[in-house]
Amino acid sequence: MHSATAATRHDPLTILSLTPALGSPFYRTQISSLESLNVDSEPLPVPGEIDVSDANANRSVRDYLRYLGRVRRAVDDRHDVVHANYGLTAPHALAQSTAPVVLSLWGSDVFGRFGWLSKACAPLCDEVVVMSESMADELPCDATVIPHGVDLDRFAPRPRSDALAEIGWDPDAKHVLFPAPTARPEKDFPRAWRVYDAACDRLDERVVLHAPDGQLPHHEMPAVMNAADALLLTSRHEGSPNVVKEAMACNLPVVSTPVGDVPERLDGVSQSAVHADDDDLADALATILADGRRSNGRDAAAAVSVERTAARYRDVYDRVR
Repeated sequence: MHSATAATRHDPLTILSLTPALGSPFYRTQISSLESLNVDSEPLPVPGEIDVSDANANRSVRDYLRYLGRVRRAVDDRHDVVHANYGLTAPHALAQSTAPVVLSLWGSDVFGRFGWLSKACAPLCDEVVVMSESMADELPCDATVIPHGVDLDRFAPRPRSDALAEIGWDPDAKHVLFPAPTARPEKDFPRAWRVYDAACDRLDERVVLHAPDGQLPHHEMPAVMNAADALLLTSRHEGSPNVVKEAMACNLPVVSTPVGDVPERLDGVSQSAVHADDDDLADALATILADGRRSNGRDAAAAVSVERTAARYRDVYDRVR
């Protein structure tokens, strides 16, 4: 373990930030929001080609071996903390002895096929951050729960008619958004299709399922969420899915399986539902579509604003210095 020293909240900090997902919207937002708290993050991405649906799909063992040398060469006395984003970067952060290590886990790095590596490395880090209590329960050490934050200025309610016109969707149909890449098994698109199909059987109006498949630029998502009538999430596991919090910020109703922190986020949110059974999911989706009202999710989304998330990360950094 690295030793920690006291720090004051407003001291400038320099963080070496290891990441396999440099282009991820929530990662970029996190880096930007920390700047206002006097944190200078220096991103160091894992080498190798990636695609939009899976940050590690096209990376090899060789890429991660190359990365080990890059990390050891990059870290120096300027860095107050090395922040390993995602479990596969944890061994690289721990391979240096210059700065304390903060490990943040995103979900698939705990529940997926490399979960064993995250669980082995977590106790060796100075602080571990996870996105939900269910993730924390999987680890052999203490962890701080900090969900990824949502930008409430970008994701905000707007007139649905304006959003429909902007993206060109049929204003006479109901629109369901499946926000995840369809090829990723843990997102379970076949189940989403079954739930959507069953919900359609319960309704007399036209319903369209939209699955952008990771191809939709993030800056277009607020318009899509304001145009949609419901967001459908059928994942087998999650950490703290940002799409749910972004939907809440737009007052878009959400129908989801009970994964990650979704039950907690949607607790008390109207026009939204969490169920484990396909029939219950279909019933809830059909009821929400027939009703047509928006949710009150924005009120609850305030608890996970990017500003609050950044402040909590700043506290973590200060604890390990």
